[in-house]
Amino acid sequence: MKSLILLATLATLPLHAEERVLFAFDEHNIAWQHNLKLTLVAPDKHSANPVVRCGPKGSPDYGHAILYGTVLHDGRKFRMWYLGMIQRELERGQAPGWWRPMCYAESTDGIVWTKPELGLVDLGGNKQNNICLLEGEVHSMTRVNDFLSVMHDPEERDPARRFKVAYIAHMPYDDIRGGMSRVGVKESRVGAMITATSADGLRWKIVGDRPANAGGERFEVSSLYRFGKFYHASGQLASPWCWLNDGRPAGRVMMTYRSPDFRSWSQAKALSMVLPQQQTDPQPTVNEMLQGFSKQMHMGVGVWNRGNVLVGLQGIWQAQPAGTKGHDGLKIDLGLAISNDGVHFREPVPNFKFLEHGRDGEWDSIALLQGHAFVNVGEKTYIWYSHWDCEGKFRSQEIGLATLRRDGFGHLSRKQDDNDAHFITSTFTAGKASINVDGITPEAPLTVQLLDPLDQPIAGCTATITQNGTRLPIQWSKKVPSGRSVALRLNFPANSRAKVYAVYLNN
Repeated sequence: MKSLILLATLATLPLHAEERVLFAFDEHNIAWQHNLKLTLVAPDKHSANPVVRCGPKGSPDYGHAILYGTVLHDGRKFRMWYLGMIQRELERGQAPGWWRPMCYAESTDGIVWTKPELGLVDLGGNKQNNICLLEGEVHSMTRVNDFLSVMHDPEERDPARRFKVAYIAHMPYDDIRGGMSRVGVKESRVGAMITATSADGLRWKIVGDRPANAGGERFEVSSLYRFGKFYHASGQLASPWCWLNDGRPAGRVMMTYRSPDFRSWSQAKALSMVLPQQQTDPQPTVNEMLQGFSKQMHMGVGVWNRGNVLVGLQGIWQAQPAGTKGHDGLKIDLGLAISNDGVHFREPVPNFKFLEHGRDGEWDSIALLQGHAFVNVGEKTYIWYSHWDCEGKFRSQEIGLATLRRDGFGHLSRKQDDNDAHFITSTFTAGKASINVDGITPEAPLTVQLLDPLDQPIAGCTATITQNGTRLPIQWSKKVPSGRSVALRLNFPANSRAKVYAVYLNN
């Protein structure tokens, strides 16, 4: 046990490099386009799925292993935090004791996972399990019940706070010191946003003695990330506790709170994402929305922080069949989302199903759940996700893996075959650049120019791309003027079949 904690403490998760990633589907950074079209790409589900399965009876994940959680890579191994459940029966529609343990797993390849015996939390008289320890002054604050999002914060000066987590605990109102708003709520418990910090990701200390959202509404946190000067906690809020900008009911949408210090959180919140049909389609009543009889978001966005941009997956809650009870007949797919400011998210292509639920009889056939679980591995991007049997029958609620070309979420290519094409990026500080591209042929190389902020070519700063690869350096014909504000123009000749996935810019 001591050696495990030492390894976790010494491991240094990679910082976000001084790099800007310009994805093909980022129309803010690649706004200026001529004769180009965007094609989004769905990943492949791994043949070994589900890669993390439920444990045996008596284990903390016997009921289910769900990636309402996070996967990080520390340079040597993959680390996963996920939600378990101790039995396969619900009590009044909830997990036994309102508790789904924060479980921990490790892997060397992201496919085969081990569940180390941490020796931290007693379960049935035995501490030989993979449950992480949460300590705090109020017991109900330590009982994770829903979504947990772990982040590593290398800029944190206090080593005991390098790992941070936000999760949902269903606390009795009587446990909330100082009270909490009960507007629109009749239940005796509330979904409370709890935050905690850790030196190693295994032993955690609760921040404060009351929920981070104690001054606000019933909120289901699902994302935690640092962007700019603030920590952001985003997740799901539903009518009647939220509404569209014009006051109309919204159903399930994504809202975001922020904090400058990870101690005090804003009561004000941002409406971060709404599906297009929630803005335009005739809306059912609030009760019908909560039941699920309309298409809406589910649990915000599972986020991948790439430094200058956030990408991730959001749950596309398909409208349930009329007349069903509970969540019978509900289907959830996962859609792609992107944000340039850490607050406002959007779909690059509305209603695109990035990852679809499986066919009848397959392990992930009902509803998919997104996590904060993205890692680049060699030439591939790994994405872990979960299956939710929302009908409460505990069918294969486990964790799967999907893969695609490294950063290959989508590509730009020519729209009209008889015309050339090009795009111009947003401005950046001149430095090294590389490109993620496929489909180049010797007869149709791509050419690149550096432009000044007024779109004028900078003499001699050109390059020719003749190869395919996920991270090809752009070799300029002349030394790039260091520190100068520039933009990049990429030209597709008229016979090009090239697919550009991303451009990487380094100072």
